[in-house]
Amino acid sequence: MKKIEMILNLFNNTNTTTQPELSSEMKTHYSNTLIDNAKANLVHDQFGQKQPIPKNGGKTILFRKYNPLGKAVTPLTEGVTPNGQQLSVQKIEATVEQYGGYVELSDMFITTSVDNNVNQAATLLGAQAGETMDTIIREKLSGGTNVQYADGSVSARTALSCTNANHKLTVLAVQKAVRFLKKQKARPFEDGCFVAIIHPDVTFDLTRDPEWIDAVKYAGSEKLLTGEIGKIRGCRFVETTEAKVFTGAGAGGCNVYSTLVVAKNAYGVTDIDNGGVETIIKPLGSGGTHDPLNQRATVGWKATRTAEILMESFMVRIETACSV
Repeated sequence: MKKIEMILNLFNNTNTTTQPELSSEMKTHYSNTLIDNAKANLVHDQFGQKQPIPKNGGKTILFRKYNPLGKAVTPLTEGVTPNGQQLSVQKIEATVEQYGGYVELSDMFITTSVDNNVNQAATLLGAQAGETMDTIIREKLSGGTNVQYADGSVSARTALSCTNANHKLTVLAVQKAVRFLKKQKARPFEDGCFVAIIHPDVTFDLTRDPEWIDAVKYAGSEKLLTGEIGKIRGCRFVETTEAKVFTGAGAGGCNVYSTLVVAKNAYGVTDIDNGGVETIIKPLGSGGTHDPLNQRATVGWKATRTAEILMESFMVRIETACSV
């Protein structure tokens, strides 16, 4: 009840001409609400190498790719120090862009509604921010050069058919993708598994295989990833409706789905923390002469974002059809 009274006092300030201000407590509350809801929708984000956005550093951000060292097969000579090796670091530049959105809340809407509309707005805007930023990452990753069509039985996206069982996601297709990453000496994540981002339509086919292990069966022994639903043959799967779909791109106009299998350090993303996302709340009365009757408040978000593929060989996109 106390929080509701604080909100009404801040956003229904009709008996004064002074500009209302949000307390630091309320600012933190709404900012956390928005960011928490944004993070819940950041599925593609969680497997990227995080890079903070430097302040006053311009619009260009640097990701670093470390090339592996060659084998040291020459025997050491007793008492002789060998020549040192140099790290091979490739700098990859990316340009950050700003994204954002906001909603307006009228004084009548704030006054007459029984709900905490600012909190509801922050929740919905957080989901919008998360989905927006995750889509930006997804589109970048969908342009990767390593693609496998189903289990390799076809060589083009346009040949994938919804009526062919071999064109759906199978254990064999997953195994071939994992084999590709291992041959590239790609590093799995800390638990020894690679990660695949999968669409629910494709999940329907893969989870019917007897080798599939639901996440509930190992949730007590391993920390689950955001959206994780299970694992199979050295690959953990996270499900999202935001997984890439190539609409009508297959044979006969069927949809083609991307299941993205990634290793550690395959790509980089800008960090959502440390200034990546900003919550902006303008209470009633903050608009000055543009809002002379204190009729409008706004709740919004603004984010600086980019993503970049660092190692093409550390990721593979499996394209399949699915059961209809």
